[in-house]
Amino acid sequence: MRIFFFFLFISLLSCNQAPKTQEVDSVKPVENNPLVFPDLPKEITFAGQKVDLTDIDVRERLDREVLLMAYYQSATTGGFKRAHRFFPRIEKILKAKGIPDDFKYLAVIESNLLQAVSPVGAQGIWQFMPVTAKQHNLEISAEVDERLHFEKSTFAACDYLTDAYAVLDDWLLTAAAYNRGVGGVQQDMSWQNSEHYFDTEQNSETGRYVFRILAAKIIMENPEAYGYFPKQMELYNPIKTKKIKVTESIENLVDWAESNNTNLRIVRKLNPWLLTLHLKVKNKAYYIEIPAESENLKPYSQR
Repeated sequence: MRIFFFFLFISLLSCNQAPKTQEVDSVKPVENNPLVFPDLPKEITFAGQKVDLTDIDVRERLDREVLLMAYYQSATTGGFKRAHRFFPRIEKILKAKGIPDDFKYLAVIESNLLQAVSPVGAQGIWQFMPVTAKQHNLEISAEVDERLHFEKSTFAACDYLTDAYAVLDDWLLTAAAYNRGVGGVQQDMSWQNSEHYFDTEQNSETGRYVFRILAAKIIMENPEAYGYFPKQMELYNPIKTKKIKVTESIENLVDWAESNNTNLRIVRKLNPWLLTLHLKVKNKAYYIEIPAESENLKPYSQR
């Protein structure tokens, strides 16, 4: 009996061994390419305003955000890819509205240039809450949410920043107000008798907010220094589109898309503000973007 169990054990042991059908080459170790962190400069600028980084507290708060963004490689790489597509459009609108170019980095920290939805209900590239969106003439209905309209939401963000700057007269405070609200920023400064963002104690989110914008600017303007090489990435190119003016209601967006030589999937990609399969038009014209004829964004069946 002992002999029987001995051979049974040997048999089971041999069954559990992987068959030696082919010798597998050992994996060669890849040489590490760690991110390199240069020293922060003594000062940087934001919207033309100098930020003194010789202050220990300011420097360490900024250093924290630079480290977090630099080490979050997947998100930061995605941000570089989308920035190649969207920054030119944002920069054009910022310039037209008289907003400093550095505010494009605000969109990066708000949404990473995605049509994001926050747990508290903010949506879009610029993360508008419903009340604020309506205050800046963005339509929100069962069929349409213009917080997801790239151009209209960017213009609305510029209007918000313009109004905030008119009250605060400081671009750093204006950036903080995008998170805290103008009244909140004024209230925090008032009871603390402070006159500057960096001298004011804020809640955790607002206290980090401007530093996150500065970190985005530092890394995206000096990517190679932090181990990112956009020129070696497959960046997302801007999509060439044409706008179709819609003055009559659309009963079925699928049929409308096909009548314009595209499909629903592509229309949704270019116009995420369209929420349903129909669009009621009343006292207002809409412009729906579809790919330009030269653009390589076509229904797959047409390839």
